[in-house]
Amino acid sequence: MSQPLIHLVDDDPSVRDACRFLLEGYGFDVVYWPDGERFLAEADPHAEGCLILDMRMPGLEGSQIHARLREQQSTLGVIVLTAHGEVDMAVEEMKRGAVDFLQKPVGGRQLIAAIELALARSRQRLELRQAQQRMASLSSREREITQLVASGLTNREIADRLCVAVRTVEVHRANAMRKLEIERSAELVRLWQLTETSDA
Repeated sequence: MSQPLIHLVDDDPSVRDACRFLLEGYGFDVVYWPDGERFLAEADPHAEGCLILDMRMPGLEGSQIHARLREQQSTLGVIVLTAHGEVDMAVEEMKRGAVDFLQKPVGGRQLIAAIELALARSRQRLELRQAQQRMASLSSREREITQLVASGLTNREIADRLCVAVRTVEVHRANAMRKLEIERSAELVRLWQLTETSDA
């Protein structure tokens, strides 16, 4: 599996150079974007990764880029870079889903810690997105049976509840588990709880 990308969107070459020296020294794969338009046009918003996002830039500002990513239900963990006097703006972006905000100039340990947190958040978002996509592939009957399995009912209890044969429940349950790419009932319960909690 390829290493997740760290995206840096900043129009200041000195900031990009400083981050390049630091992040590549830690072994991260980094892609540098001089503006938000190119980032939004070319980067994959639904991958595992981290976005370090400057707030003040010509063209699209950081808050606009972050808003686009939210509209796309991006799985990237977002870190906001701010200059002095922009803390209130950064706090607003955290309320909208950013993982952390850092003030320029960025300290190395602080940046690495924020990236690790952002990557962990990205993994969670990607897992949820993939689970939701698999769950959406179920037929209405498969979804109904999955819900009843997740609630703790046996095949016999589900058959009685739905007024169908036990064999019918077994077939639908097996089909659901195949589509969900899982092998054990415990995984089915976890997957159902993951997607249902996110929808709540």
